[in-house]
Amino acid sequence: MAYDSEVLRRATARLEEQNARRRREQDELRARAYRQLPRVAEIDRELRRTMAEVVSAALKTGSDPAPALRAARERNLDLQREREELLAGAGFPPGALDDLPACPRCGDSGWVGSRMCDCLKQLCAQEQIAALSSLLDLGDQCFDNFSLDYYSSQPDPDMGVSPRENMELVYEVCLNYAQKFGRFYFDDLLLTGGTGLGKTFLSACIARVVAENGRSVVYDTAGRVFARFEAQKFSRDPEDSREARDETHRYLACDLLILDDLGSELTTPFVQSALYQLLNGRLAAGRRTVISTNLTVDDIRQRYSPQIASRLEGEFHVLHFFGEDIRLQKKHRM
Repeated sequence: MAYDSEVLRRATARLEEQNARRRREQDELRARAYRQLPRVAEIDRELRRTMAEVVSAALKTGSDPAPALRAARERNLDLQREREELLAGAGFPPGALDDLPACPRCGDSGWVGSRMCDCLKQLCAQEQIAALSSLLDLGDQCFDNFSLDYYSSQPDPDMGVSPRENMELVYEVCLNYAQKFGRFYFDDLLLTGGTGLGKTFLSACIARVVAENGRSVVYDTAGRVFARFEAQKFSRDPEDSREARDETHRYLACDLLILDDLGSELTTPFVQSALYQLLNGRLAAGRRTVISTNLTVDDIRQRYSPQIASRLEGEFHVLHFFGEDIRLQKKHRM
């Protein structure tokens, strides 16, 4: 799983803020308990020094520390029971002053060895949703809000089925692709059709579900993606070149790349090369890609190189969108 470095940075900062806030709250609670119950403060001081004093004394005399340690443990258990009774009697919840981590698995570090803990993954997923929302307006873009009412039930003479029947199938494929991400029959999707037919909406729905399930998702337009590849190679500004290099790494390394509006870019030999590099690199690494385009499959064959057309036709499952422009329908209904 390759989270965007900025997403990981923000998620890690949030984890550190949560840990710092919990420590402050714990310190405030302990100070209140000590003011209310001075005996608890005495017990805590005694618990901290007992074991150290026993071991130190045994080392100095050269005697067997085991009997003294057993006595110290019994004394400590008595003190802990007294402490719990005092705190419970004053209305403090069990374990209120025990400094336990919120996540026992990682001890609130966010990592278990070299593996990211689920607590940090959850924060990364939330940060991804926030980042995607700024691009895709994810406020209402979810599968539950997708409506088939804008698709006619009249059969299309060229396609052989009605737009509604077709979209029922498209919807089910997209839903299952998102919910079973990485385990679905199709690895990559090509959403093709005219403007205003729901391609971006369903792309956003896929992005939301996959990100919420803790996978790294990057959404961007084709024009911007190829501009960053170009800046990485040709920019004379070191800072811009570094940022472009980081972004192109994101495009290649994320679990799911959603490339929107393929064909809107100026198709130069460099763009052809960058697109092939992007597709070939992700396919070779087994990383999933969803592409939306207003181009038909025939348009793609004519516009791009045979190698690119072969990758798109051979490796991507094509979902056709057809019908009447939903934006225009909404405008006419107002």
